[in-house]
Parts: sequence; C-alpha cells; structure tokens
Amino acid sequence: MDDASRLAAEQRARVLIDAQLTAAGWSVQSKGELNLYRDGVALREVVMAAGHGRVDYLLYVQQKVVGVIEAKPEGTTLSGVEWQSAMYATGLPDSHAKRAVTVGGRLPFVFEASGTETHFTNGYDPEPRARRLFAFPTPATLARIVRDAEADPDRPTWRAKVRHLPDLDEAPLRRPQIAAIRGLEQALVEQRFSRSLVQMATGAGKTYTAVTECYRLLKWGGFTRVLFLVDRNNLGDQAKAEFENFRTPDDGRRFTELYPVAKLSSAGMLASSSVVISTIQRVYKVLSGATVTDTDDPGIDDFTPDAPVGVQYSPGMPPETFDLVIVDEAHRSIYGNWRPVLEYFDAHVVGLTATPGKQTFAFFQQNLVSEYTYPQSVADGVNVDFDIYRIRTEKTEQGGTIEAGTLVPKVDRRTRKERYETLDEDLDYTRPSSTGP
Repeated sequence: MDDASRLAAEQRARVLIDAQLTAAGWSVQSKGELNLYRDGVALREVVMAAGHGRVDYLLYVQQKVVGVIEAKPEGTTLSGVEWQSAMYATGLPDSHAKRAVTVGGRLPFVFEASGTETHFTNGYDPEPRARRLFAFPTPATLARIVRDAEADPDRPTWRAKVRHLPDLDEAPLRRPQIAAIRGLEQALVEQRFSRSLVQMATGAGKTYTAVTECYRLLKWGGFTRVLFLVDRNNLGDQAKAEFENFRTPDDGRRFTELYPVAKLSSAGMLASSSVVISTIQRVYKVLSGATVTDTDDPGIDDFTPDAPVGVQYSPGMPPETFDLVIVDEAHRSIYGNWRPVLEYFDAHVVGLTATPGKQTFAFFQQNLVSEYTYPQSVADGVNVDFDIYRIRTEKTEQGGTIEAGTLVPKVDRRTRKERYETLDEDLDYTRPSSTGP
C-alpha cells in the first residue's frame, strides 16, 4: 500500500470509528474543544509522554482517563497491535495522568479498531487478552466495570469471580447435570473458548441444569444478565416456569424472588430483568427497534430469512447487554442465517442439545464440556429404550389415487412452510421403496 492509499484508508477508519463511538454514546472531541463534563469523551490525537508517541483516541469516563484506542487503516489485521496500545497506556503526559485510572501502571481498557473491526482488552481480567467486539462499549458500561473493580479489587470481573465459585450442591442434581455444570464452569475459568456445548439426552434435565448454572453465576459469578433462547415462543413459557419453580439450594427461596425473569418484549424492559427469555427471531426484531408481545405471532416466530440477517448497532440493546447467552435445542438453525444475531453479543454462548451435528460442534468451537447420550440415559433408567415396528396397510402396500379437485397440503422443502393447492388432475402414488423387510 503506497502512502496516499494508506492515508486514505486511515482517514476512512477515523470516520467510521468516530461514527461508532458516537452511536455508543461517546462525545468525540479534539483537544481545542475538550469538555470533560460529558458521560464519556473520546479525545482525538493526544501527544503522549516523551518516547510514547501519539495516541489516536484517549477515553474519559466521568472525567477520568480509563483507556485508549489505537486506530489502524481500514482492512488492517488487528491481532498484532495490542502491545503498541499497552505501551501508550503507560506513557500518559502529566496533564492527563492526574486524571487516570490505572491497573498495574497502565490504563485498564485498550482498544484496537480499524472501522470494520474492533478488539478490546480489559486490564481488570485475571489474564487480560484481546477479544473481538461488534461495537465499542458505552461509557456507562466502562464506568460500571471500574466501580465493580474498585468494590472488589481481588475479583474485579466475572472472569475473576468464576475462579472462586462455592462448591456445587449436588443433592438435587443427577450425575450428568453435575458433569455439565462442572464442565461449563471449568470452561469459564480457562477462557480458551468463547462458546461451550452441553450434550444431554432428552429428559435428563437440560433446563434445570441451565437454571442452576444461572443462579450460581448471577449470585457468585459476577454475571448481571442472561439471555435464554428457546426454539419456539411457547417453549419460552415452559422455560419461565422452570425458573419460577426453582428453589435456591442455600435458603430455599424461589429464583424469581431474587432475580427477575421475563420474556423479551422491548429493549426498555432489560434494565429490570436478570434473565431474559426469547426466540432468536424476537431478539432480532428488538435489535431492529421493534416491540414484540408475549403472545405467539407467526409473522415473527415462523420467519425464516433467505440469507444471513443484517444486524445493526442497537443503543437500547448494546452488545454488552448479556454476560451469558444460553441456546436451548442448540442443534437447530442458529448457525446459518441467524448466526449474526448471536455474534452481535459480547457474551459466553452455551448450547444445550441432545443431538449435536457437525455444524453444532463447529459453531461451538469443538468445545464439548459434557456429554450424556441417549444410550447412557437408558442405562441409567432416565429414559426407556424403544423398538421399531412397521405397520402395513392397504394404502402403504398398494398405493392409491387422489382425485382431481382435492385440496391437498404442500410443504416447501426449504422453509417447511405449508400451503394448500387444488389438484388439477388425478394423482397416483405408489408404495414407497424400502430396504427393510
């Protein structure tokens, strides 16, 4: 890339970064117009202390310096620039250093951005490492992280708190449920993956396992809000009932006495809910600015996009809204056209399924934290085995004819949408081919 092209790419990146910061609630300012009496200020082009060069953006929250953004030309791979941002963080000039929040001599929040990609490192984490974000966090989010760190400096973030969870009360749990919870919590501690998969046979208690884990993470793990995704809207009512009926193992109170649980209706209800239950279609609608009702709506719940959905930044539901996303029946179609909705959130994603396929394993980064198969559940007496019987009838053996003028259902093979058509002529059908007896 020649100098002119590089400059143009840098300018494009700055324009995009300015717009993204503004959308997330930041006031983007230049040195000559600095006004710190805003919730969050992103100050452009700050000259650092001698030997530390210049920082592209210095971030102020509540009049205190908390982080930096290193801007790179649009299209630049960001994985190798974090060390440069960290160097800037330790080289604040005196005029800014007196207003700085530091962790081990450096600013806690380091961003790398190119306008099309954003990486974030939280210095309060026990092992700080960069992760990709959909968008910049709001000033309020960074302010909350700082407050939490000051309130509990030994365990400042959830990634630190999950290392010190209390022993699991195993009394109300089955063996596979215990294994699933332990496997998931180990994955949260290790932070090698951003997604985890729990394979558990139908009937073995996936939802109860999820509710137990939610309680532990909300009470002791530093988590503030969980998104629980169901496959159909009516299954959301069943999931909500599981949360309402759950008795906490320590004092016997109901889950919902301590942590509000609600089905998603709008972005406005998020602040009052610790667990939000929804279908992925409804999350997409709310991200798009719409309001949805609790009742079934085929126009929403049966919607199947023809191509990957486009997701835009939502001020009412920013990417950091949830710490954990649980996908019930994770073998369903979350990996194709709905995938951008899941990837919008800066959250650990947990999948629950009885029948994972190749796409399932791929989406969850091959991170299978526990496995409890149907044969195992039969052996344990959780489920009963079955035999297959073939029933012969005259029609299945000899075929038949549907007369012209008959109204018949037809199913679109791609969307599974059913419609009715009237036959124009007789339709003969024969016995289906079979390799069995």
